[in-house]
Amino acid sequence: MPELAYINGDVMPIDDAVVSVEDRGYQFGDAVYEVIASYGGKMFCVKEHFARLDRSMKELHFPKVQIDEIRRAAIDLFSKAKIERAAVYIQVSRGVSPRNHAFPGKIPVQVVMTVRKIEEKNPPIREMGISTITVEDLRWGRCDIKTVQLLPNVLAKQKALDAGCYDAIFISKDGIVREGSSSNLFILSGGTLITHPLTPDILPGITRSLVLDICREKEYPVQERFFDKRELYEADEVFLTGTITEVLPVVRIDGRAVSNGKVGPAARALQEGLLGRLKSE
Repeated sequence: MPELAYINGDVMPIDDAVVSVEDRGYQFGDAVYEVIASYGGKMFCVKEHFARLDRSMKELHFPKVQIDEIRRAAIDLFSKAKIERAAVYIQVSRGVSPRNHAFPGKIPVQVVMTVRKIEEKNPPIREMGISTITVEDLRWGRCDIKTVQLLPNVLAKQKALDAGCYDAIFISKDGIVREGSSSNLFILSGGTLITHPLTPDILPGITRSLVLDICREKEYPVQERFFDKRELYEADEVFLTGTITEVLPVVRIDGRAVSNGKVGPAARALQEGLLGRLKSE
C-alpha cells in the first residue's frame, strides 16, 4: 500500500516528488486544492469535490482546464496506491514561470496530487469531544475559494494547540462566528441547528452540505444565519464538520463548557447519518 504522488502525469513515491522553485503556488499561494477522503477503498463525494475545484479555478481566472482529466488522474492514482482509508490531495497552481505578480502568458497549470493513509483519530476524541479557542478572523475576503493561502488558518490552529486545545474558531471583527480553522461549524440552540450562511466569508463545505441534507431528511429544524459569540457560548451543542473531521463535537470553548460539557445527541445522530451516507454511496 504505497503512499504516492503525481506531478503533471508522472506517478512516483511521495519522497521522490519535487516541484519547480518557480511554481506560482509555492511563490504566491496562486493555487487551489481539494482533499477527498476514501472509505472502504472508495473515494467519497468525488463529483462534489471536483465541482468545487473547478469553481475555485474559475474564480481565480485560471486558464481553461480539463477537469475530467484531473478527476480521472486522481482516481487512477488512488487505485494504484491501494489504500482503503486515504486522503487524496489535489492541488492545481497557475503554473511554473519566472516570478512576476502578473499572470504569466500561455503556460499549462501544474497539477500535483498525493495519496496518504488517514491516521484515524483516537476514538475517545469523538466520544469525549474537543476543546477550542476563539480567534479574530484575519483571513482574506474570499474564503469561499479553496486556495492554498492558509497562513491565518495555520496560525490559528497553532495558537489553539499552544493553548492545549484542538482547534480554533474564527470570529469576525464585528463579532460574527464564522467557522473552524479547517472546518465548518454548527450550533444547536433551542432545538434548531444553526450554521453560518454561504457567503464569501466561509468555505462551502462538502460535509456541511451533507449534514444539511441529513437534517432535512430527518426533519431537524435548521437555520442558515449569522450568530455571535454569546450564542456560541450559550449553545446546547457545538460541532465542526469537514471531509476528514466528519462531525466532531466541541465541548469546551475558551475554557467554558458547552452546555453540560458532554457530547450531545444531535452530534451523535448526525455522525451516524453521515457514516450511513458513506456506506450507501
